[in-house]
Amino acid sequence: PARVRLRGGAVLVELADRFGEGAAAKVLAGEVVTADGDVVAVDTVLPPGAFVYLYRELREEVPVPFDMPILHRDDDIVVVDKPHFLATMPRGGHVAQTALVRLRRQLDMPTLSPAHRLDRLTAGVLLFTTRREIRGAYQTMFARSLVRKSYLARAGVNPDIELPRVVFSRIIKRRGQLQAFEEPGEPNAETRVEHMGDGVYRLTPRTGRMHQLRVHMAALGLPITGDPLYPNVIDVAPDDFSQPLQLIAHSLEFDDPYSGERRAFVSRRSLA
Repeated sequence: PARVRLRGGAVLVELADRFGEGAAAKVLAGEVVTADGDVVAVDTVLPPGAFVYLYRELREEVPVPFDMPILHRDDDIVVVDKPHFLATMPRGGHVAQTALVRLRRQLDMPTLSPAHRLDRLTAGVLLFTTRREIRGAYQTMFARSLVRKSYLARAGVNPDIELPRVVFSRIIKRRGQLQAFEEPGEPNAETRVEHMGDGVYRLTPRTGRMHQLRVHMAALGLPITGDPLYPNVIDVAPDDFSQPLQLIAHSLEFDDPYSGERRAFVSRRSLA
């Protein structure tokens, strides 16, 4: 559901003023609830700062025609092998066609939540937590770079570029802009780049900036094959799945924050 912070007063009137007749109709149909789970009535009045919840009317989405195998499942986590073109969680025009919503429906598990994110165009290992009370420990593990992540990518070959090397830069992503970009200043992104032969690269990020691997490879003059954003923006139709980005989140390794057990998960996907 979408969460709406209220300005205060009659909920029906406010929702109608802010969002139109569709939102008002949801109140009349009993489809809007308070933070306590009470159904908002026609005469419900709430104070400023209160929240109500309602489901948006979804636009028609192009189905992503690829499976998402489950690599591991236990009481705490679910690990999947996410396909290309499937967003991790709802954002913009992608809601039903996301890994989170697809998995919640498949497993009938409404409390499922991603511990980290993969770009929509990136495939590979993606970890979800099953319960709210354990979510923070796993998300903190990713935020503190306590997870070893390894990616595989395909790109061109330039013998003049000395590899392996560690790339440092400052990457900024501004709201409303498709591309992230590098700017002068203290580095906030670090990636080790190794050429494994035949145009296949192993990328090991030490940080997790948005589009970090794609930006760093393009900056080296080795843009990842199939990338519609770097170095140049290419318009791709929503139903064109013919050229997936050749980037796979190949492996995750970490010490479980509860059991201390060493965990390792590997994608079964391969580069084209």
